[in-house]
Amino acid sequence: MLRSRAFRLVLLVFAVVAAVALALTYIPSDHYIVLPDRARPTDPLVDVPGEESDSAGDGGIYMVDVRVGRANLFERLFPGVHEGAELLPERLINPEGVSDTQRRRSSLNEMSRSQLIAITVALRELGRDVDIEAIGAEVVLVQPDAPADGELEVGDVIVEAEGDDVTSTSELQRAMSDLDPGDQASLTVERGEGERVELTLGTRAADQDPDRAVVGVQVQDAEDFRFPVGIEIDAGSIGGPSAGLAFALNIVDELGDDLDGGRTIVATGELTLEGDVLPIGGVKQKVIGAREAGADLFLVPDQNAADAREVADGLEIVAVSDFGEALSALAAA
Repeated sequence: MLRSRAFRLVLLVFAVVAAVALALTYIPSDHYIVLPDRARPTDPLVDVPGEESDSAGDGGIYMVDVRVGRANLFERLFPGVHEGAELLPERLINPEGVSDTQRRRSSLNEMSRSQLIAITVALRELGRDVDIEAIGAEVVLVQPDAPADGELEVGDVIVEAEGDDVTSTSELQRAMSDLDPGDQASLTVERGEGERVELTLGTRAADQDPDRAVVGVQVQDAEDFRFPVGIEIDAGSIGGPSAGLAFALNIVDELGDDLDGGRTIVATGELTLEGDVLPIGGVKQKVIGAREAGADLFLVPDQNAADAREVADGLEIVAVSDFGEALSALAAA
């Protein structure tokens, strides 16, 4: 009888604990969780005229991403339930009150630009000419509750400010330099497929410079790329700039030398137009994603190599600082 009661008590405690744990998975926390995502081949994402897709199991160039989402309360308390999980406070994921939707748009915009840069770097490596024309200042982030909030959108290209033509971020700054905080700013933007929009926005003082008038956006130089080859990249819902190195390697692999040699090569790193490889986030999670895909080696930016090797678990980590180094490393490996 005592054994029976003790057994029922253990079952009751277990049931209560399980119910509490289940309930915690439905309650969002104040943190975000970064999780590994299995590396995937770039070949299905990159359309190169005349290419022949690699057969399954024949290796190839792979990219790797991470999964980022709001942690539930159970994950907040016990992040170790996921291999390689990292908890981050919201201010590091969505700074200055940026919403998940705004962050997502900005991330997809970064991916779009990284694709253009990857094509440019690869074609130049192959001796092809790429024409690039400066066309304006592209909006990459709109700050919440700023004068631009609800007026400007991520992806808008500012082509005129205060009646002056704008072909770069520096020209935008010069055009706005005579305005004082609180003045009205007149802007012309190109949106979507050539739609031209005239806007008059209020201004406020810049956070770091109270004498400078701003409308509350982050911008980057916008260019028009003209490629000699009709290469297209479709990364779907994947965002961020860190697949640039992998995309560029895939293009060279298709149009030039065989880079993978039947191996599974995973690469991560943001490319610049000059071919430099910039550091990326989530490298430890990406190493796990590379391992799960059966990678033979993993190319990572120099600055990320030490962290990557901490969780390599036998995976060969190759540090590179520019595109030429990445090509040399694959030729020598």
